[in-house]
Amino acid sequence: MDHTIKPSPTMGTMKPAHWAFPLRLHLSVIIVGLLACTALPLVWMAYSQGKVTALSTGEAQMRQLGLRTIEDYRDVFTGGYAAIEMTSAVPQMLTSPPQDLAAKQNLLLHALKSSFRIDGVYAGYGDGTYIQATNIAANPTWRETLDAPADAAFAVRTITKVIGIPVTTWTFFDKDNHLVARRADRDDVFDPRSRPWYSATLLEGRTTSVGPYISAATGYLTLTFATPADGEGRVVVGADVMLLTLGEVLDVSTISKQAHGYVFDNAGRLIAHSDPAFMAKLRDSIRRGRALSATDIAGADPAVPAVTNLAQGRRLPDGDVMRFSVDGREYLAQSFHAEVAGMLKGYTVVIAAPLDDLVGPVERTLRRNLVAAAAFLTAGAIAAIIVSRLISRSLYALADEARQLGNLDFRQSRVSYSWISEVNALGKALGSARDTIRTFSLYVPRELVRRIVIAGQSAIGSASRQEITVLFTDIREFTTISERHSPEDVVALLSTYFEALNLIVERHGGTIVQYIGDSVFAMWNAPVRDERHVENACRCALSMKAAIDTMNASNRAAGRPELVTRFGLHTGPAVVGSVGAETRRQYTAIGDTVNIASRLEGLNRDYGTSILVSNAIREAVRDSFNLTPIGTVSVRGRTGQTELYELRN
Repeated sequence: MDHTIKPSPTMGTMKPAHWAFPLRLHLSVIIVGLLACTALPLVWMAYSQGKVTALSTGEAQMRQLGLRTIEDYRDVFTGGYAAIEMTSAVPQMLTSPPQDLAAKQNLLLHALKSSFRIDGVYAGYGDGTYIQATNIAANPTWRETLDAPADAAFAVRTITKVIGIPVTTWTFFDKDNHLVARRADRDDVFDPRSRPWYSATLLEGRTTSVGPYISAATGYLTLTFATPADGEGRVVVGADVMLLTLGEVLDVSTISKQAHGYVFDNAGRLIAHSDPAFMAKLRDSIRRGRALSATDIAGADPAVPAVTNLAQGRRLPDGDVMRFSVDGREYLAQSFHAEVAGMLKGYTVVIAAPLDDLVGPVERTLRRNLVAAAAFLTAGAIAAIIVSRLISRSLYALADEARQLGNLDFRQSRVSYSWISEVNALGKALGSARDTIRTFSLYVPRELVRRIVIAGQSAIGSASRQEITVLFTDIREFTTISERHSPEDVVALLSTYFEALNLIVERHGGTIVQYIGDSVFAMWNAPVRDERHVENACRCALSMKAAIDTMNASNRAAGRPELVTRFGLHTGPAVVGSVGAETRRQYTAIGDTVNIASRLEGLNRDYGTSILVSNAIREAVRDSFNLTPIGTVSVRGRTGQTELYELRN
């Protein structure tokens, strides 16, 4: 019979598609094309518009920063002004210390805690007495100078007169105004009447600002707000703002490392700078009574001369942003005239920053966007490849699944859930096919099924004569066991028994052809060729007996019946192949070899043996196994004598 597949009429019209490419390549090209069409125009538009708006963005940033800075600047002096006005209006402040000392301390501490960036609040009296509250938690210099306790947050200095001699006492409080320590200071020769703020305030007769001057206690530049109190005691209440603190308020380095804040007094002199190092140089110059040299200024901040000219020339209206150049570098500047309660008239606050520091990040970002676009496209191409590989991987997994089914390999499926519904549908169909073929393989020898699937029915369609080794098994007195136990128990017992035997047969390269009641019919060298089929069959029989002995030990312990098994082994020629009707066939072996193996299994009853083999078995494996002669018998249905041997461990 010719089993060659004939081409159908439609098959002749199908030609190989030499131009076909993998799916992942098509997807990659499409995705990259879409990215290029959308990303590049957007980046170019952003770059063009960004260059136009970069400058306005920098100016807007400068305005916002300036408004916030000047607000903080005014808050410092507004807080100081409010502190002295409130303190001077309290009657207890009009009496010289130590009168009303507790009330004075509480009032000054309250004023200090409620004011923004005030370093100290104090009152000086005409008799030379003095009381001062200082925030040492916010001022490390004060803490170091006073050698204050670690948990102290505020210090109160009180100067009283004892027999005309001034006596200074330092009292330390924690952040909750609880007393921490108190000590006397015999070396303190401070007299408020000799300080500029005291004499200037009494001379003016109104609230005034004094400074900047070098603080006697800290050595820092200080600006004082002071006001005369009502009464006859020539009382002056003051509040200090260290210009170093004012420089911290003016710090605008968040927008640029070279952006600075400046404060100029009514004479156009620079009195505060946001850079602490510059402030140190400024303090030293004021202490020595001379201006900073051009070299010092150029090294610390080259923009100071230009900013000073702008401030002195009053060329910057409040809030307006102007440009100036320093050594070819363009700057943006903004100024404010910060008068507070009629004081600080003529004082000017300026913030300035290099234009490229404000605009540069935007321009650099715009240029980087062009580079980022290329990187984005590259990343898009990589992502496209990854996405396409994810899709094709699912398809390859389905193909591999189909190959496994063709090889009757029922390991765990590699097909997982996919976000493509069609792949899921195909995977589900393959899963159903897997279940069907797995079920089919339970009823037919797996190697036979594999040959059918791989080679087609024609490979085993007709029976042929070949050498095989046949094994029959039978359980002794199984009928009695079945009568004494329920069908469910018998089936469960047999299932465990057959499962063990099946694994042993497969492990030794054999095929179970058929289960006959409680018996097993197995053979070797078919359908798969096995040069050592006799040896493998003998080893299988011994392994079966050992496994059944172990099983019986467990059965005895559990009260279950023992399954004493007898074995018959013979080797020889037989007709092996597929036999039966057109619609129902069976793969089996037929012939004298099969009959003899079956008769040998039955003869175990007569000789009290477990594994009987024929002389043909003995001749094939005599040097490999322990074979004990039993005798010579006439096998029913066969002429001549058959020598019997028992296979033992």
